[in-house]
Amino acid sequence: MSDSSQIVVGAGTDSQPVSQAMRLANRHGLVAGATGTGKTVTLQRLAEVFSDAGVAVFAADVKGDLCGLGAAATPQGKVAERIAGMPWLGHTPKAYPLTLWDIAGQSGHPLRTTLSEMGPLLLSNLLELTDSQQAALYAAFKVADRDGLLLLDLKDLKALLNHLKDNPQVLGEDSALMTSGSTQALLRRLATLEQQGAEALFGEPALQLEDLLQPAADGRGRIHLLDASRLVHEAPKVYATFLLWLLAELFEQLPERGDADKPVLALFFDEAHLLFNDTPKALQDRLEQVVRLIRSKGVGVYFVTQSPGDLPDAVLAQLGLRIQHGLRAFTAKEQKSLKAVAEGFRPNPAFDTLGVLTELGIGEALVGTLEDKGTPAMVQRVLIAPPQSRIGPLSAVERSALVASSPLRGRYDKPIDRESAYEMLTQRKGEPVEPVPQPQVEEGSFADKAGEFLQGAAGQAIKSAVRQATNQLGRQLVRGLMGSLLGGKRR
Repeated sequence: MSDSSQIVVGAGTDSQPVSQAMRLANRHGLVAGATGTGKTVTLQRLAEVFSDAGVAVFAADVKGDLCGLGAAATPQGKVAERIAGMPWLGHTPKAYPLTLWDIAGQSGHPLRTTLSEMGPLLLSNLLELTDSQQAALYAAFKVADRDGLLLLDLKDLKALLNHLKDNPQVLGEDSALMTSGSTQALLRRLATLEQQGAEALFGEPALQLEDLLQPAADGRGRIHLLDASRLVHEAPKVYATFLLWLLAELFEQLPERGDADKPVLALFFDEAHLLFNDTPKALQDRLEQVVRLIRSKGVGVYFVTQSPGDLPDAVLAQLGLRIQHGLRAFTAKEQKSLKAVAEGFRPNPAFDTLGVLTELGIGEALVGTLEDKGTPAMVQRVLIAPPQSRIGPLSAVERSALVASSPLRGRYDKPIDRESAYEMLTQRKGEPVEPVPQPQVEEGSFADKAGEFLQGAAGQAIKSAVRQATNQLGRQLVRGLMGSLLGGKRR
């Protein structure tokens, strides 16, 4: 079935397609189930549906096998049998337009943001700061904002903290917030962050959201995969905080779209419980608000986790498409959770939802869709449609070839270290600083368009610099809704 106006999930018990209107895809969704029940393949199927409809996709590849999207399927065995049982599917093995990202820059394009773009609230969450330490960090960002000190990478923030420790009068009325103890604690937390490999996340060229939204040459939506196979285990806070930042940036930068026939972007947050574990209530409340409001920007958010109970009730209440794979219930607590999951669906008189939850096989799920008018449809027992791309990972050679042929090759691969807080504060102390190479703008071009015309890392640096410079004054005068949601982010 090639109807791009529908999200076809699979086949119901009557062998007919079970789907939801694409125009409702910005109502968000959930893919849940125990380990080994088929969540990754379901996610792969959904990513393909969005791509075929011309919708961009960003997803985290936490197990390393979702990258099979970049190669055509070779259906065999039970997969081939299932395809044969869905003649209306129009299954055609094919590879999808795939861009690979990796914060460490080893298995994909380096993925970076800047400290100024992330802001003090998300950074406080990443560093797991106490209230007093968070207040000190806010005071440091306030000075940076006032004095025009760009905070791009970790060395910039460390230089600023040391500067404030040696010159407390710079803080003015906020000097009481920056005690010697809080400064040392912040520096220790930053050192710990570096040991976790998070230093690579901060710097330039920073990710430009428009690069995520560019379609492939054939009109399909490009699928962007973040390799999180190591990150999610070694630095889960870094993983979660980056995704929170991405969500916030999308909300802030994308224009209002109102009702549309499809979203502009579908976000898949695997291991979604990490977004909410040990998250301060203030940040969680703001995150819930962003999830509710971002649908008007044309973004659909899909949480992937083992149990719906991993998500706050306020988030669960906002989800439209629900795909629930099998669950196991051996303890009283698990049985109670199972009952709550079953009650989250609109009942179907044809079967007992609670009983079916523990009977579902691999690649089978209970699916709750939205009717055309936006109300929940009755839950259905569904065989998930097999993806048209490979089930399983790409080889190292295939990954390398994909990165080498990427349309973003050269834009992010080479780091740039332009003048920022570290260089400026070092110069003030009279210490020598190695000159930072500055990218040249072509004569006769406009600075605000340079990043669109220049290729490679230099163009990205110009674009990032212009964006930060032009936005800073406006952000100081009017923070806007996202400023209040995420604690007054600064660039």
